[in-house]
Amino acid sequence: MKMTLRWFGKDHDSVSLEHIRQIPGVTGVVTSLLDIPVGDIWSLEEIMERKLEVESYGLKIEGIESVNIHENIKLGLPSRDKYITNYIETIKNLSKADIHLICYNFMPVFDWTRSDLAKRLEDNSTVLSYEATLVENIDPMVMVSEMEAKSSGYSLPGWEPERLKDIKVLFDAYKEVSEEDLFENLKYFLKAIIPACEKYDVKMAIHPDDPPWPIFGLPRIMNCEKNIDLLLEMVDSPYNGLTLCTGSLGANKANDIPKLIRKYGNRIHFAHIRNIKFHEGRDFDESAHLSSKGSLDMYEIMKAYHEIDFQGIMRPDHGRMIWDEVARPGYGLYDRAIGASYLLGLSEAIDKLK
Repeated sequence: MKMTLRWFGKDHDSVSLEHIRQIPGVTGVVTSLLDIPVGDIWSLEEIMERKLEVESYGLKIEGIESVNIHENIKLGLPSRDKYITNYIETIKNLSKADIHLICYNFMPVFDWTRSDLAKRLEDNSTVLSYEATLVENIDPMVMVSEMEAKSSGYSLPGWEPERLKDIKVLFDAYKEVSEEDLFENLKYFLKAIIPACEKYDVKMAIHPDDPPWPIFGLPRIMNCEKNIDLLLEMVDSPYNGLTLCTGSLGANKANDIPKLIRKYGNRIHFAHIRNIKFHEGRDFDESAHLSSKGSLDMYEIMKAYHEIDFQGIMRPDHGRMIWDEVARPGYGLYDRAIGASYLLGLSEAIDKLK
């Protein structure tokens, strides 16, 4: 497996490439070009500029997270074909730059939802947290304002300003879109792009819904084993695969993460590893990666990856904010570096127990 860290770019991240290369065992990053509007083509020149910057620090771009999907594709509007054509051109340019993985999601409007970006734990660290009753009873437009105010001055990944400025229009547009419709629109998108992915050797790895249930009445489809089966069957190509996020899928207690890893095997192209602490009902906090600090068993998760001989890309997912760090919520340096070291330590121990 290839251990990486997510990096948003020098103008969008408090963490530097100089910091990242000093984390033992981390050899690359997954990144994005946040200044390119969703739906536009990523030019080869812009991709190469980022690639050369990363490589100048002895690291490698192992994948892109994310080339976001335009809402018109998710909505199935006639204009989607233009945006799909642009997406295919981006796939082609990434391949020319020797980048062969795209992590993406198909969540309407919001890529992820939390009720608090800085819940304080007993040890005085802060974490992202989800309290169901707060989310269920808040106006989504109010939530957007509150989240942006607590984001330490950083834009939140998947909450692009150009998308959210018309949030009411978007919510109105999704009123007539069912889960079945959203699945059909995803199928249309994948059938259009996967031939290009096969031609240019770029794997698509869909990220599950976060959290894995409907939010604000919006349809959600990537949240359980049955729906993952549908996704993989409707376009049965090794280039149509998964980003298996333990924290996103794991928020639904019915999802057995080690079982899913063993089941989907080589259709998992990207592994996001993080722990969460369950509370009553659907409430949860994100936690330190250590098994004892959360409700997921990191040893069993890493053991499952060893059993399938996972050779793909892995990264520690969201971390706590610790040691007075000020950073993009979930994406500070210190706790993710601890998480990477812990996961690599588990991996070494599992290797030596064979």
